[in-house]
Amino acid sequence: MKVDQVTEPLAYHAEGPVWSEAWGGLRWLDMLAGDVLSLAPDHSVTRRHIDTVVAAVRPRRGGGAVIGVERGFALEDTNGTVTVLDSLWSDEGVRMNEGGCDPDGRFYCGSMAYDGREGAGSLYRLDADGSTTTVLDEVTVSNGLEWSPDGDRAYYADTATGRVDVFDYDRGTGLSGRRPFASVPDGDGGPDGLTVDAEGGVWVALYGGSAVRRYAPDGTLDEVVELPVSKVTACTFGGPGLDRLFVTTSREHLEPGAEPEAGALFACTPGVRGVPVREFAG
Repeated sequence: MKVDQVTEPLAYHAEGPVWSEAWGGLRWLDMLAGDVLSLAPDHSVTRRHIDTVVAAVRPRRGGGAVIGVERGFALEDTNGTVTVLDSLWSDEGVRMNEGGCDPDGRFYCGSMAYDGREGAGSLYRLDADGSTTTVLDEVTVSNGLEWSPDGDRAYYADTATGRVDVFDYDRGTGLSGRRPFASVPDGDGGPDGLTVDAEGGVWVALYGGSAVRRYAPDGTLDEVVELPVSKVTACTFGGPGLDRLFVTTSREHLEPGAEPEAGALFACTPGVRGVPVREFAG
């Protein structure tokens, strides 16, 4: 499958791409710079600084955005004003890392230690009323989180486990019944950000694996998209028909001059469509 380079390598650690017509197309993150990037139709890019770290972003139903920042959540109003909510923890060695919205409009974001120490992270949920809940504890690198097209299942990667897990989802009980969905063999990279297509396929970025892999709804591997850089971080469907797969990459910890395209945004047309982004109800 042909992959196109959409931008120059303008991010150190690009993450979290999201397509929403509400904000005019694609946004993604230069996570460790704390910046939100936006792609114009002519492929020019604008950059907006939000916080020390910006870990995930999703549109709000009433306009604006909800954002995962270094130690908690923030809300962007329709006029662009960003309000950072109270920190969820005090440990400066832990930061938010990745997130998404459930079918009922609640926003989740998970954390990790800067040094990657085992079990230092958690997965948190922000409800529309501003209340927060700890959903999972003892996570190491909380990463991709997305729901099936029918909303009955959620797919989640704690990168350190080397696999993607699946949960059952119900509004009242939340996430339950965690079980393995797909494992990534040692040496093939770690499961990072992920997205789900309209057929229920799960597309998983492999950090250190130079690829995005599609797993069928039964967990079998059935498609591989190869990238020209090793640190593939996340993916999402976008474009007016939600038929383009956008892929973010990183140059974190690379030697100077290595992988000159790392940090660029890439895209391909895999022959399936995505599902519209789920929005935060708050």
